[in-house]
Amino acid sequence: MDDGSAALLNKILIVEDNRTQAEYLRYILLKEGYEITLASNGVDALEVMTGNLPDLVLTDILMPEMDGYTLCNTIKKSEQFSAVPVILVTNLYDPVDVIKGLESGADNFIIKPFDPSRINYTILDTYRTRTQSDSVQQSLLQDVWFAGGTHQISANRRQILNILLSTYEIAVKNYSELQETHDQLNYLNEELQHTVQELQSSNLELISENTERKRVEAALANANNKLQLMASITRHDMLNQLNSLQGYLDLGLSDRVENPDQAWEYILKARMIVSQTIDTVCFTDEYQRIGIKSPIWQDIRMLVEHSLRHTSLHKIRFECDIPPGFRIFADPLIEKVFSNLIENSVKYGISNTYIRFGIEEHEDRVLIICEDDGVGVPAEEKEKIFTFQYGKNTGLGLFLSREILSITGISIREAGIMGSGARFEIICPAGTAGAETNLQNAGSEELESSPAP
Repeated sequence: MDDGSAALLNKILIVEDNRTQAEYLRYILLKEGYEITLASNGVDALEVMTGNLPDLVLTDILMPEMDGYTLCNTIKKSEQFSAVPVILVTNLYDPVDVIKGLESGADNFIIKPFDPSRINYTILDTYRTRTQSDSVQQSLLQDVWFAGGTHQISANRRQILNILLSTYEIAVKNYSELQETHDQLNYLNEELQHTVQELQSSNLELISENTERKRVEAALANANNKLQLMASITRHDMLNQLNSLQGYLDLGLSDRVENPDQAWEYILKARMIVSQTIDTVCFTDEYQRIGIKSPIWQDIRMLVEHSLRHTSLHKIRFECDIPPGFRIFADPLIEKVFSNLIENSVKYGISNTYIRFGIEEHEDRVLIICEDDGVGVPAEEKEKIFTFQYGKNTGLGLFLSREILSITGISIREAGIMGSGARFEIICPAGTAGAETNLQNAGSEELESSPAP
């Protein structure tokens, strides 16, 4: 404790309905050497003061039965207690609290949450001020208009000054804490912005990596599809050719004694089948080199004519009305589409005498036609013949043909009339097929319409 008048300060009454808060305050003040008494509300406090007058009262504001303002006002109006300094313990949420404190005659405030190191200073300063000669001057009773109401303040100048200084002190402290918090928030905001920028940069990198990954996955999927396609075609063709080879050899063996000339014809046909099988193997080797590359422009007439090497026409007449220089933008495997169409006509046409290829040009597409005069395709099977499930029973040629064409957006359908022959139409969207001259002109028009670099 301090010297002088403060040396007379010994007994403190703590009025607090919250037991935890009361014990905490008592613990702090006992360490300072004070004699502490506790009361749980204003009524109990007045009873305690009657039998044991304290040197100073430290009271909470919000309490049952009698709050801190009423208790303080009662003490200040009592002849027996009026000289006892009263300190209000408050949260000080509203400036009205200050006015009510002055109105009740409080000597000072301690603001919650309180700083233990400042409590004893406030107590000593309040007690010293209260006992000084100028503080016992008659209190001034005056009306103060504030926050929509009139308040009668009965306090001397020293009380008013102490309370205002305490309020100002806590305001400065709160402002400093607020400023420090503001600075911390600014720092955290800068850190957050930096983190956001890093996340955005990482996100862009992830998007780029994801795009590249998707491109690689698409390329791998496309290459895998092509490899599977090549394997299916090779297996399909070689099985057909080996079955034919076995059939001709069996016929040759059966006629080798009774009809040796016929047997030799079968041998020659078997030799042709062997040649076709070799061509299939060679084609596989060729596809391994070019199948994984991008689609290319190819001459349609040459493709059709070259496709004949993969099958046998027997006695069927072959006609190709496709003009030279007519090209198609497709996968390099497109040749197999035409050989499959020819093979399909030979195998399932039954009564056909010819196979004809032609071209039909329309404004928005080009049709490549393959037709014959065989039995045709039933209406209910026109779409089924292109499916994988159907193809497993009748061969995979048409299913694989549709797969090859779809790589560049080209489609195929059967549009013939049952009993009048089959008619397969390869539908090429604009820009995927046409005469070489027309394609060059179209390219020139695009260049002319494009803005200059």
